[in-house]
Amino acid sequence: MAQSLIARAQRLIFHPDPLVARLALAGLLVGSALLVAVAIALLGPLLALAAGLGAAAAYLALRSPRWGLTFVILVASLLPFAAFPFRLGFKPTFLDAALGSLVFVWGAALLTGRERRFVGSPLGVPVAVFLFLVVFAFALGASHARPSVTTIRRFAEVILGISLFFVVINVLRTQADLEWAGRVFMLAGAGAALIGVVLYVIPEAWTVRVFNALTRFDYPGGYGALRYIEDNPSNPMRAIGTAIDPNTFGGMLVLYAGFTAPQLVAPRPLFRRGLVALMFAVEVLCLYLTYSRSAMVGLAVALGLIALLRYRKLLLVGALGLGLLLLLPQAQAYVERFVAGIQGQDLATQMRFGEYKDALRLIQRYPVFGVGFSGTPDIDLYIGVSSVYLLMAETTGLVGLTAFLLSMAVFFVLFLRTVRRPMLDQRREALLLGLGGAVAGVLASGVFDHYLFNLAYPHMASLFWIVVGMGTAAVLIEREAQAGSPG
Repeated sequence: MAQSLIARAQRLIFHPDPLVARLALAGLLVGSALLVAVAIALLGPLLALAAGLGAAAAYLALRSPRWGLTFVILVASLLPFAAFPFRLGFKPTFLDAALGSLVFVWGAALLTGRERRFVGSPLGVPVAVFLFLVVFAFALGASHARPSVTTIRRFAEVILGISLFFVVINVLRTQADLEWAGRVFMLAGAGAALIGVVLYVIPEAWTVRVFNALTRFDYPGGYGALRYIEDNPSNPMRAIGTAIDPNTFGGMLVLYAGFTAPQLVAPRPLFRRGLVALMFAVEVLCLYLTYSRSAMVGLAVALGLIALLRYRKLLLVGALGLGLLLLLPQAQAYVERFVAGIQGQDLATQMRFGEYKDALRLIQRYPVFGVGFSGTPDIDLYIGVSSVYLLMAETTGLVGLTAFLLSMAVFFVLFLRTVRRPMLDQRREALLLGLGGAVAGVLASGVFDHYLFNLAYPHMASLFWIVVGMGTAAVLIEREAQAGSPG
Protein backbone atom coordinates (compact mmCIF):
# COMPACT_ATOMS: atom_id res chain seq x y z
CA MET A 1 0.00 0.00 0.00
CA ALA A 2 2.67 2.48 1.07
CA GLN A 3 4.90 1.53 -1.85
CA SER A 4 2.08 2.02 -4.36
CA LEU A 5 1.35 5.49 -2.95
CA ILE A 6 5.02 6.41 -3.17
CA ALA A 7 5.22 5.13 -6.74
CA ARG A 8 2.10 7.13 -7.68
CA ALA A 9 3.56 10.28 -6.13
CA GLN A 10 6.82 9.77 -8.03
CA ARG A 11 4.94 9.44 -11.34
CA LEU A 12 3.11 12.71 -10.67
CA ILE A 13 6.24 14.61 -9.60
CA PHE A 14 8.14 13.44 -12.69
CA HIS A 15 5.13 13.77 -15.02
CA PRO A 16 6.03 14.79 -18.60
CA ASP A 17 3.55 17.67 -18.36
CA PRO A 18 5.44 20.46 -16.49
CA LEU A 19 2.22 21.90 -15.03
CA VAL A 20 1.20 18.56 -13.51
CA ALA A 21 4.71 18.04 -12.13
CA ARG A 22 4.77 21.53 -10.55
CA LEU A 23 1.33 21.13 -9.00
CA ALA A 24 2.27 17.71 -7.61
CA LEU A 25 5.51 19.07 -6.13
CA ALA A 26 3.69 22.09 -4.66
CA GLY A 27 1.06 19.80 -3.16
CA LEU A 28 3.75 17.58 -1.63
CA LEU A 29 5.57 20.55 -0.10
CA VAL A 30 2.39 22.13 1.29
CA GLY A 31 1.17 18.79 2.68
CA SER A 32 4.56 18.10 4.30
CA ALA A 33 4.64 21.58 5.83
CA LEU A 34 1.13 21.16 7.24
CA LEU A 35 2.01 17.74 8.64
CA VAL A 36 5.14 19.10 10.33
CA ALA A 37 3.22 22.09 11.71
CA VAL A 38 0.48 19.89 13.17
CA ALA A 39 3.06 17.53 14.68
CA ILE A 40 4.94 20.42 16.32
CA ALA A 41 1.70 21.93 17.61
CA LEU A 42 0.52 18.65 19.13
CA LEU A 43 3.80 17.16 20.34
CA GLY A 44 6.28 20.03 20.65
CA PRO A 45 9.50 20.42 18.62
CA LEU A 46 11.50 17.67 20.34
CA LEU A 47 8.79 15.01 20.20
CA ALA A 48 7.85 16.00 16.66
CA LEU A 49 11.46 15.56 15.54
CA ALA A 50 11.64 12.20 17.33
CA ALA A 51 8.38 11.12 15.68
CA GLY A 52 9.65 12.07 12.23
CA LEU A 53 12.94 10.24 12.72
CA GLY A 54 11.08 7.27 14.18
CA ALA A 55 8.74 7.08 11.18
CA ALA A 56 11.67 7.14 8.76
CA ALA A 57 13.50 4.51 10.80
CA ALA A 58 10.40 2.30 10.95
CA TYR A 59 9.98 2.49 7.17
CA LEU A 60 13.60 1.47 6.56
CA ALA A 61 13.50 -1.26 9.22
CA LEU A 62 10.39 -2.81 7.69
CA ARG A 63 12.05 -2.85 4.25
CA SER A 64 15.22 -4.72 5.23
CA PRO A 65 16.55 -6.71 8.22
CA ARG A 66 19.91 -5.04 7.61
CA TRP A 67 18.39 -1.67 8.47
CA GLY A 68 16.55 -3.25 11.40
CA LEU A 69 19.85 -4.52 12.80
CA THR A 70 21.35 -1.07 12.29
CA PHE A 71 18.62 0.58 14.35
CA VAL A 72 18.86 -2.01 17.14
CA ILE A 73 22.58 -1.26 17.47
CA LEU A 74 22.03 2.51 17.39
CA VAL A 75 19.15 2.50 19.88
CA ALA A 76 20.88 0.10 22.28
CA SER A 77 24.00 2.27 22.15
CA LEU A 78 22.64 5.81 22.16
CA LEU A 79 19.17 5.75 23.77
CA PRO A 80 18.82 2.35 25.47
CA PHE A 81 16.17 3.44 27.99
CA ALA A 82 14.13 5.89 25.91
CA ALA A 83 10.38 5.16 26.00
CA PHE A 84 7.50 6.41 23.87
CA PRO A 85 5.21 9.00 25.51
CA PHE A 86 2.18 6.70 25.58
CA ARG A 87 1.12 3.44 27.23
CA LEU A 88 -0.03 0.10 25.86
CA GLY A 89 -0.60 -1.37 29.30
CA PHE A 90 3.10 -0.53 29.67
CA LYS A 91 5.36 2.12 28.18
CA PRO A 92 7.01 0.66 25.05
CA THR A 93 10.62 1.67 24.58
CA PHE A 94 12.57 2.54 21.46
CA LEU A 95 14.45 -0.73 22.00
CA ASP A 96 11.14 -2.65 22.02
CA ALA A 97 10.24 -1.14 18.67
CA ALA A 98 13.65 -1.78 17.13
CA LEU A 99 13.86 -5.38 18.37
CA GLY A 100 10.26 -6.13 17.44
CA SER A 101 10.56 -4.77 13.91
CA LEU A 102 13.83 -6.61 13.25
CA VAL A 103 12.58 -9.99 14.47
CA PHE A 104 9.21 -9.48 12.74
CA VAL A 105 10.69 -8.62 9.33
CA TRP A 106 13.18 -11.48 9.43
CA GLY A 107 10.61 -13.96 10.74
CA ALA A 108 8.02 -12.88 8.16
CA ALA A 109 10.52 -13.35 5.33
CA LEU A 110 11.26 -16.85 6.62
CA LEU A 111 7.60 -17.83 7.02
CA THR A 112 6.45 -16.43 3.67
CA GLY A 113 9.25 -18.12 1.75
CA ARG A 114 10.99 -14.92 0.64
CA GLU A 115 13.94 -16.20 2.64
CA ARG A 116 14.36 -19.92 1.97
CA ARG A 117 17.62 -20.62 3.75
CA PHE A 118 18.00 -20.81 7.53
CA VAL A 119 21.53 -20.86 8.95
CA GLY A 120 21.82 -22.68 12.25
CA SER A 121 25.63 -22.85 12.72
CA PRO A 122 27.44 -25.16 15.16
CA LEU A 123 26.60 -22.66 17.93
CA GLY A 124 22.86 -22.70 17.18
CA VAL A 125 21.94 -25.74 19.28
CA PRO A 126 23.72 -24.62 22.49
CA VAL A 127 22.20 -21.12 22.20
CA ALA A 128 18.73 -22.60 21.56
CA VAL A 129 19.09 -24.85 24.63
CA PHE A 130 20.16 -21.89 26.75
CA LEU A 131 17.23 -19.85 25.43
CA PHE A 132 14.79 -22.64 26.27
CA LEU A 133 16.18 -22.97 29.81
CA VAL A 134 15.85 -19.23 30.40
CA VAL A 135 12.17 -19.33 29.36
CA PHE A 136 11.61 -22.47 31.47
CA ALA A 137 13.18 -20.81 34.53
CA PHE A 138 10.95 -17.77 34.10
CA ALA A 139 7.82 -19.94 33.91
CA LEU A 140 8.93 -22.01 36.89
CA GLY A 141 9.65 -18.89 38.94
CA ALA A 142 6.24 -17.42 38.13
CA SER A 143 4.67 -20.24 40.16
CA HIS A 144 5.93 -18.77 43.43
CA ALA A 145 6.18 -15.05 42.56
CA ARG A 146 3.82 -13.42 40.10
CA PRO A 147 5.82 -11.26 37.67
CA SER A 148 4.88 -7.62 37.20
CA VAL A 149 4.13 -6.09 33.82
CA THR A 150 7.55 -4.41 33.87
CA THR A 151 9.29 -7.71 34.62
CA ILE A 152 7.44 -9.44 31.77
CA ARG A 153 8.35 -6.66 29.33
CA ARG A 154 12.01 -6.64 30.31
CA PHE A 155 12.18 -10.42 30.21
CA ALA A 156 10.71 -10.36 26.69
CA GLU A 157 13.41 -7.84 25.70
CA VAL A 158 16.13 -10.14 27.04
CA ILE A 159 14.64 -13.12 25.18
CA LEU A 160 14.54 -11.09 21.96
CA GLY A 161 18.11 -10.01 22.65
CA ILE A 162 19.31 -13.61 22.90
CA SER A 163 17.29 -14.49 19.79
CA LEU A 164 19.23 -11.85 17.87
CA PHE A 165 22.04 -14.41 17.57
CA PHE A 166 19.94 -16.34 15.04
CA VAL A 167 18.83 -13.18 13.24
CA VAL A 168 22.39 -11.89 12.90
CA ILE A 169 23.92 -15.07 11.48
CA ASN A 170 21.11 -15.22 8.91
CA VAL A 171 21.22 -11.53 7.96
CA LEU A 172 25.04 -11.23 7.75
CA ARG A 173 25.86 -13.83 5.10
CA THR A 174 28.42 -11.98 2.98
CA GLN A 175 31.58 -10.01 3.60
CA ALA A 176 29.76 -6.82 2.56
CA ASP A 177 27.04 -7.46 5.17
CA LEU A 178 29.66 -8.09 7.85
CA GLU A 179 31.55 -4.91 7.02
CA TRP A 180 28.30 -2.90 7.04
CA ALA A 181 27.50 -4.16 10.55
CA GLY A 182 31.09 -3.54 11.64
CA ARG A 183 31.02 0.07 10.52
CA VAL A 184 27.66 0.65 12.22
CA PHE A 185 29.01 -0.91 15.42
CA MET A 186 32.12 1.28 15.39
CA LEU A 187 30.17 4.47 14.72
CA ALA A 188 27.60 3.63 17.42
CA GLY A 189 30.35 2.94 19.95
CA ALA A 190 32.23 6.12 19.14
CA GLY A 191 28.99 8.10 19.34
CA ALA A 192 28.06 6.63 22.73
CA ALA A 193 31.57 7.31 24.06
CA LEU A 194 31.58 10.87 22.74
CA ILE A 195 28.23 11.58 24.39
CA GLY A 196 29.60 10.16 27.64
CA VAL A 197 32.73 12.32 27.54
CA VAL A 198 30.81 15.50 26.64
CA LEU A 199 28.24 14.98 29.41
CA TYR A 200 31.12 14.42 31.82
CA VAL A 201 33.28 17.45 31.00
CA ILE A 202 30.55 20.10 30.66
CA PRO A 203 29.30 21.77 33.87
CA GLU A 204 27.07 19.52 35.96
CA ALA A 205 24.17 21.97 35.62
CA TRP A 206 24.29 21.59 31.84
CA THR A 207 24.40 17.80 32.13
CA VAL A 208 21.34 17.92 34.37
CA ARG A 209 19.53 20.07 31.78
CA VAL A 210 20.21 17.39 29.16
CA PHE A 211 18.78 14.68 31.40
CA ASN A 212 15.80 16.88 32.24
CA ALA A 213 15.09 17.17 28.51
CA LEU A 214 15.26 13.36 28.24
CA THR A 215 12.66 12.91 30.98
CA ARG A 216 10.08 13.25 28.19
CA PHE A 217 11.36 9.85 27.07
CA ASP A 218 11.22 8.39 30.58
CA TYR A 219 14.85 9.04 31.51
CA PRO A 220 15.67 10.04 35.11
CA GLY A 221 16.24 13.76 35.56
CA GLY A 222 17.66 16.19 38.10
CA TYR A 223 20.92 15.88 39.98
CA GLY A 224 19.84 12.42 41.13
CA ALA A 225 20.61 11.17 37.61
CA LEU A 226 24.32 11.88 38.12
CA ARG A 227 26.52 9.12 39.54
CA TYR A 228 29.56 9.40 41.81
CA ILE A 229 32.08 6.96 43.25
CA GLU A 230 30.36 5.15 46.16
CA ASP A 231 27.35 7.43 45.49
CA ASN A 232 29.10 10.21 47.38
CA PRO A 233 28.96 13.64 45.64
CA SER A 234 32.23 14.61 47.33
CA ASN A 235 33.94 11.88 45.26
CA PRO A 236 34.66 12.18 41.52
CA MET A 237 31.67 11.93 39.17
CA ARG A 238 31.41 8.82 36.98
CA ALA A 239 30.63 8.93 33.26
CA ILE A 240 27.27 7.36 32.40
CA GLY A 241 26.44 8.75 28.95
CA THR A 242 22.83 7.82 28.26
CA ALA A 243 23.29 4.36 29.85
CA ILE A 244 22.28 5.54 33.37
CA ASP A 245 24.62 3.11 35.17
CA PRO A 246 28.43 3.64 34.98
CA ASN A 247 29.34 -0.05 35.30
CA THR A 248 26.91 -1.00 32.54
CA PHE A 249 28.27 1.83 30.40
CA GLY A 250 31.79 0.56 31.07
CA GLY A 251 30.78 -2.93 29.91
CA MET A 252 29.31 -1.48 26.73
CA LEU A 253 32.57 0.36 26.08
CA VAL A 254 34.52 -2.89 26.53
CA LEU A 255 32.53 -4.32 23.61
CA TYR A 256 33.21 -1.27 21.45
CA ALA A 257 36.85 -0.69 22.34
CA GLY A 258 37.65 -4.39 22.07
CA PHE A 259 36.05 -4.51 18.63
CA THR A 260 37.78 -1.31 17.46
CA ALA A 261 41.28 -2.16 18.74
CA PRO A 262 42.38 -4.46 15.86
CA GLN A 263 41.41 -1.77 13.36
CA LEU A 264 44.27 0.35 14.74
CA VAL A 265 46.89 -1.98 13.29
CA ALA A 266 44.97 -4.03 10.71
CA PRO A 267 46.32 -3.88 7.14
CA ARG A 268 42.85 -2.88 5.82
CA PRO A 269 40.82 -1.06 8.50
CA LEU A 270 37.12 -0.30 7.99
CA PHE A 271 37.78 3.45 8.30
CA ARG A 272 40.87 5.59 7.83
CA ARG A 273 43.40 4.77 10.52
CA GLY A 274 43.41 8.28 11.94
CA LEU A 275 39.63 8.15 12.45
CA VAL A 276 39.91 4.68 13.99
CA ALA A 277 42.55 5.97 16.41
CA LEU A 278 40.26 8.85 17.39
CA MET A 279 37.32 6.48 17.94
CA PHE A 280 39.42 4.15 20.09
CA ALA A 281 40.88 7.02 22.13
CA VAL A 282 37.43 8.43 22.90
CA GLU A 283 36.14 4.99 23.90
CA VAL A 284 39.07 4.29 26.22
CA LEU A 285 38.88 7.78 27.74
CA CYS A 286 35.18 7.37 28.39
CA LEU A 287 35.73 3.90 29.84
CA TYR A 288 38.32 5.40 32.21
CA LEU A 289 35.86 8.12 33.26
CA THR A 290 33.28 5.49 34.27
CA TYR A 291 35.71 4.44 37.03
CA SER A 292 34.55 0.87 36.40
CA ARG A 293 37.37 -1.41 37.53
CA SER A 294 35.69 -4.50 36.09
CA ALA A 295 35.43 -2.79 32.69
CA MET A 296 39.12 -1.88 32.77
CA VAL A 297 39.98 -5.52 33.50
CA GLY A 298 37.73 -6.56 30.62
CA LEU A 299 39.47 -4.20 28.21
CA ALA A 300 42.87 -5.55 29.28
CA VAL A 301 41.66 -9.11 28.59
CA ALA A 302 40.30 -8.10 25.16
CA LEU A 303 43.53 -6.36 24.10
CA GLY A 304 45.67 -9.17 25.51
CA LEU A 305 43.81 -11.89 23.61
CA ILE A 306 43.96 -10.00 20.30
CA ALA A 307 47.67 -9.23 20.77
CA LEU A 308 48.58 -12.82 21.65
CA LEU A 309 46.70 -14.23 18.67
CA ARG A 310 47.81 -11.81 15.96
CA TYR A 311 48.54 -8.11 16.47
CA ARG A 312 51.49 -7.79 18.86
CA LYS A 313 51.53 -4.01 18.36
CA LEU A 314 48.47 -3.78 20.63
CA LEU A 315 50.75 -4.74 23.53
CA LEU A 316 52.40 -1.35 23.03
CA VAL A 317 48.98 0.32 23.19
CA GLY A 318 48.24 -1.50 26.44
CA ALA A 319 51.67 -0.64 27.86
CA LEU A 320 51.16 3.03 26.96
CA GLY A 321 47.78 3.07 28.68
CA LEU A 322 49.19 1.39 31.79
CA GLY A 323 52.06 3.86 31.85
CA LEU A 324 49.67 6.81 31.73
CA LEU A 325 47.64 5.33 34.59
CA LEU A 326 50.72 4.89 36.74
CA LEU A 327 52.46 8.17 35.95
CA LEU A 328 49.80 10.85 35.40
CA PRO A 329 48.94 12.70 38.64
CA GLN A 330 45.26 12.88 37.57
CA ALA A 331 45.09 9.08 37.49
CA GLN A 332 46.49 8.37 40.95
CA ALA A 333 43.06 8.40 42.62
CA TYR A 334 41.93 5.82 40.06
CA VAL A 335 44.96 3.62 40.76
CA GLU A 336 44.40 3.86 44.51
CA ARG A 337 40.76 2.83 44.10
CA PHE A 338 41.78 -0.08 41.87
CA VAL A 339 44.32 -1.30 44.46
CA ALA A 340 41.76 -0.88 47.24
CA GLY A 341 39.33 -3.03 45.27
CA ILE A 342 41.93 -5.78 44.82
CA GLN A 343 42.67 -5.71 48.54
CA GLY A 344 38.95 -5.70 49.40
CA GLN A 345 39.23 -2.48 51.40
CA ASP A 346 36.65 -0.21 49.75
CA LEU A 347 32.91 -0.19 50.43
CA ALA A 348 31.84 -1.33 46.94
CA THR A 349 34.07 -4.43 47.09
CA GLN A 350 32.92 -5.32 50.60
CA MET A 351 29.30 -5.07 49.46
CA ARG A 352 30.12 -7.38 46.56
CA PHE A 353 31.52 -9.97 48.96
CA GLY A 354 28.27 -9.82 50.92
CA GLU A 355 26.26 -10.30 47.72
CA TYR A 356 28.39 -13.30 46.73
CA LYS A 357 27.77 -14.93 50.10
CA ASP A 358 24.00 -14.40 49.84
CA ALA A 359 23.97 -15.62 46.23
CA LEU A 360 25.73 -18.86 47.20
CA ARG A 361 23.10 -19.44 49.90
CA LEU A 362 20.33 -19.10 47.29
CA ILE A 363 22.12 -21.38 44.81
CA GLN A 364 22.69 -24.04 47.47
CA ARG A 365 18.98 -24.03 48.27
CA TYR A 366 17.77 -24.02 44.62
CA PRO A 367 20.68 -25.44 42.60
CA VAL A 368 19.05 -27.08 39.58
CA PHE A 369 16.75 -24.55 37.85
CA GLY A 370 17.09 -21.56 40.17
CA VAL A 371 14.24 -19.33 41.31
CA GLY A 372 13.34 -17.52 38.08
CA PHE A 373 13.24 -13.77 37.58
CA SER A 374 10.24 -12.42 39.50
CA GLY A 375 11.12 -13.21 43.12
CA THR A 376 12.30 -15.85 45.59
CA PRO A 377 10.21 -18.46 47.41
CA ASP A 378 11.87 -17.63 50.76
CA ILE A 379 11.74 -14.31 52.54
CA ASP A 380 15.38 -14.52 53.64
CA LEU A 381 16.64 -14.72 50.04
CA TYR A 382 16.82 -12.15 47.24
CA ILE A 383 17.82 -12.08 43.57
CA GLY A 384 20.71 -9.82 42.74
CA VAL A 385 24.48 -10.14 42.75
CA SER A 386 27.30 -8.32 40.99
CA SER A 387 28.41 -11.28 38.89
CA VAL A 388 26.71 -12.44 35.73
CA TYR A 389 27.59 -16.06 36.45
CA LEU A 390 26.18 -16.10 39.97
CA LEU A 391 23.11 -14.22 38.72
CA MET A 392 22.55 -16.85 36.03
CA ALA A 393 22.87 -19.60 38.63
CA GLU A 394 20.36 -17.78 40.86
CA THR A 395 17.74 -17.32 38.15
CA THR A 396 18.23 -20.35 35.86
CA GLY A 397 20.13 -22.69 38.18
CA LEU A 398 23.37 -24.51 37.53
CA VAL A 399 21.72 -26.12 34.50
CA GLY A 400 21.16 -22.73 32.83
CA LEU A 401 24.64 -21.50 33.77
CA THR A 402 26.18 -24.66 32.31
CA ALA A 403 24.24 -24.15 29.05
CA PHE A 404 25.54 -20.59 28.78
CA LEU A 405 29.14 -21.60 29.50
CA LEU A 406 28.85 -24.39 26.94
CA SER A 407 27.62 -21.86 24.34
CA MET A 408 30.61 -19.63 25.04
CA ALA A 409 32.99 -22.59 24.91
CA VAL A 410 31.67 -23.57 21.46
CA PHE A 411 31.99 -19.94 20.32
CA PHE A 412 35.64 -19.75 21.33
CA VAL A 413 36.43 -23.15 19.79
CA LEU A 414 35.05 -21.84 16.48
CA PHE A 415 36.85 -18.54 16.93
CA LEU A 416 40.26 -20.00 17.81
CA ARG A 417 40.15 -22.67 15.09
CA THR A 418 39.51 -19.95 12.53
CA VAL A 419 41.99 -17.26 13.60
CA ARG A 420 44.88 -19.61 14.33
CA ARG A 421 45.05 -20.47 10.64
CA PRO A 422 45.77 -17.95 7.85
CA MET A 423 42.50 -16.33 6.81
CA LEU A 424 41.69 -15.49 3.20
CA ASP A 425 40.67 -11.88 3.83
CA GLN A 426 42.66 -9.47 6.03
CA ARG A 427 39.66 -7.26 6.72
CA ARG A 428 37.58 -10.27 7.83
CA GLU A 429 40.46 -11.37 10.05
CA ALA A 430 40.55 -8.02 11.86
CA LEU A 431 36.78 -8.08 12.27
CA LEU A 432 36.80 -11.59 13.75
CA LEU A 433 39.68 -10.79 16.11
CA GLY A 434 37.84 -7.71 17.36
CA LEU A 435 34.62 -9.64 17.88
CA GLY A 436 36.36 -12.46 19.76
CA GLY A 437 38.29 -9.99 21.88
CA ALA A 438 35.13 -8.04 22.68
CA VAL A 439 33.31 -11.20 23.81
CA ALA A 440 36.28 -12.32 25.93
CA GLY A 441 36.59 -8.88 27.51
CA VAL A 442 32.95 -8.55 28.49
CA LEU A 443 32.86 -12.13 29.82
CA ALA A 444 35.87 -11.33 32.01
CA SER A 445 34.20 -8.14 33.17
CA GLY A 446 31.07 -10.16 33.93
CA VAL A 447 32.86 -11.94 36.79
CA PHE A 448 32.40 -8.71 38.75
CA ASP A 449 29.24 -7.30 37.12
CA HIS A 450 25.77 -8.50 36.16
CA TYR A 451 24.63 -6.34 33.23
CA LEU A 452 24.75 -9.13 30.60
CA PHE A 453 21.85 -10.98 32.25
CA ASN A 454 20.11 -8.34 34.31
CA LEU A 455 16.51 -7.51 33.34
CA ALA A 456 17.22 -3.87 34.16
CA TYR A 457 19.69 -3.64 31.24
CA PRO A 458 18.16 -5.52 28.28
CA HIS A 459 20.15 -3.48 25.77
CA MET A 460 23.36 -5.16 26.97
CA ALA A 461 21.92 -8.60 26.26
CA SER A 462 21.08 -7.39 22.74
CA LEU A 463 24.54 -5.95 22.08
CA PHE A 464 26.29 -9.00 23.50
CA TRP A 465 24.40 -11.52 21.38
CA ILE A 466 24.77 -9.30 18.31
CA VAL A 467 28.54 -9.45 18.80
CA VAL A 468 28.44 -13.24 19.32
CA GLY A 469 26.30 -13.52 16.17
CA MET A 470 28.66 -11.31 14.16
CA GLY A 471 31.63 -13.40 15.27
CA THR A 472 29.87 -16.63 14.28
CA ALA A 473 28.85 -15.08 10.95
CA ALA A 474 32.50 -14.14 10.28
CA VAL A 475 33.53 -17.75 10.96
CA LEU A 476 30.85 -19.11 8.61
CA ILE A 477 31.78 -16.64 5.84
CA GLU A 478 35.46 -17.63 6.17
CA ARG A 479 34.58 -21.33 6.02
CA GLU A 480 32.48 -20.81 2.91
CA ALA A 481 35.26 -18.80 1.28
CA GLN A 482 37.84 -21.50 2.06
CA ALA A 483 35.51 -24.21 0.75
CA GLY A 484 35.17 -22.32 -2.53
CA SER A 485 38.87 -21.49 -2.80
CA PRO A 486 40.72 -23.48 -5.49
CA GLY A 487 43.75 -23.79 -3.20
